[in-house]
Amino acid sequence: MNKTYMVRLTDDERQELVHLTKSGKAAAYKIKHAHILFHVDANGPNWSDAHVATALHCHGNTVRNVRQRFVEHGLAAALVRKKQAQPSRPYLLDGAKEARLIALRCGPPPQGHAQWTLQLLADQLVALHVVETISYETVRQRLKKICSSRTYTSVG
Repeated sequence: MNKTYMVRLTDDERQELVHLTKSGKAAAYKIKHAHILFHVDANGPNWSDAHVATALHCHGNTVRNVRQRFVEHGLAAALVRKKQAQPSRPYLLDGAKEARLIALRCGPPPQGHAQWTLQLLADQLVALHVVETISYETVRQRLKKICSSRTYTSVG
């Protein structure tokens, strides 16, 4: 049997939600969560989750999750999306593998090339068995994150 979370808005919370929905200056999901809280309020309309989901064109789980976050963590938590505990996919390059990428990038380019390209770096990481497969785009994103210079020699 599912736990029931009863939402009871105070006057201050209701005023904050009215301001949020009428100003229209918030993200669409925040406004939708505010409308959900209005409709499930036990001191107000007290609609069922299925009725709210149908009326607001969202999934029933969204209504249930917003209700639960309000009861357990308060209004601020109910208006924002829940953060993921961990990413959907693990990173291809952890600390040690990223260090190999940086060392490779700072070293001399392969024979016949004037400088490293992203594709050359990706191919070299696979050839050195640092990773099984990696795209040049992943290499680009990691180098951008660590603010790596694209030049081999010192600029200053």
